[in-house]
Amino acid sequence: MVIKVVRGNPTPEELAAALAVVRARAAAATAPPPGAERARDAWSDPARIAAHRLPQAGPGAWARSYGPQ
Repeated sequence: MVIKVVRGNPTPEELAAALAVVRARAAAATAPPPGAERARDAWSDPARIAAHRLPQAGPGAWARSYGPQ
């Protein structure tokens, strides 16, 4: 991105402020809409946890927590 000053003599602070506004607008234009859903990966999907039975509490529960269900 190239920005050219055609009139005036902006200070470095004014130039930095203008550049910040232009970059923020460009980032907002490329961002997905607020209501758009992101695709879930398998690890963060809550259905993965509900797919199999959780071990019951009690004696030996720690041994059942990592074994095949």
